[in-house]
Amino acid sequence: MGIPLDKASLLALFLETLFYGVFFTLYCLTISILLKKSGINQQLLIPVATVLLCIATAHLIVDFVRILEAFVFKVDMISADVYYSNLAAPLEYAKTALYVTQTILADCVLVWRCYVLNNRSLLVAATGIIVLTTNAVTGYIIVWSLSLASSSSTVFTTAHSWITIFFTLTMVTSVTCTTLIAWRIYRTRRFTSGGLAAYLPIFIVVVESGAIYATGVLSILLTYLSGSNGQYAVLDAVSPIMGIVFCLIILQVHFQVGGNYQIARPLDSRGIITGSTESDVCGTWAVA
Repeated sequence: MGIPLDKASLLALFLETLFYGVFFTLYCLTISILLKKSGINQQLLIPVATVLLCIATAHLIVDFVRILEAFVFKVDMISADVYYSNLAAPLEYAKTALYVTQTILADCVLVWRCYVLNNRSLLVAATGIIVLTTNAVTGYIIVWSLSLASSSSTVFTTAHSWITIFFTLTMVTSVTCTTLIAWRIYRTRRFTSGGLAAYLPIFIVVVESGAIYATGVLSILLTYLSGSNGQYAVLDAVSPIMGIVFCLIILQVHFQVGGNYQIARPLDSRGIITGSTESDVCGTWAVA
């Protein structure tokens, strides 16, 4: 186990609060920029960013309530370690449901971005829908399993296979979509007068954002498979990190590309992306 469960929970709350503060600051900056835009920026990005913030906020509130119950309100009745060991507690599986919902939402927009940039390929759409549906079902099976867990169960024995599948699919989705998008951007270099340099800021932020998120999910998976309670700390930190990555790409595209710089010419004879402006790029590439 390594770190005790109660100490792992305190560390998790510290990291989650730290990253939540970063997310909230970036969210405010992102909204101030998107409100000046039109079209896809207001129709998709603002609602998605707001929902991600609401879920991250609810997740943080649940963790604060659990900390207070474990170390203040119920400290005379039950130890903190025993409190956190109760997987069937309503707040425990509510927290898991929030994380699953946030992950599926972020992955949905990531798949959509990949679908659009790959000329609205039906193969990409069909594959993405199958993977997302499978992951969503897997995630909520985990929530259901936790609600039925006995007092002697641990997270390493309850729904072990489902949890492993969920995080594996999440990581595969992130890595695959990021790779496809980065490759698509790289391939378009010969259709622009400036070569890859014209796309370099977008290329970098797409790869970096995918790497950050994939690394977080991989860390969760490895700590879980190793049986370490450190997975709780990483898990809670990844919740706001999803929002941070989302906002970072929008902000970097806005400040590096600029409002009027035309970054793309037709990608092929059919014109997959025709004269896209920074606003279009934000709309298509804004989630990782």
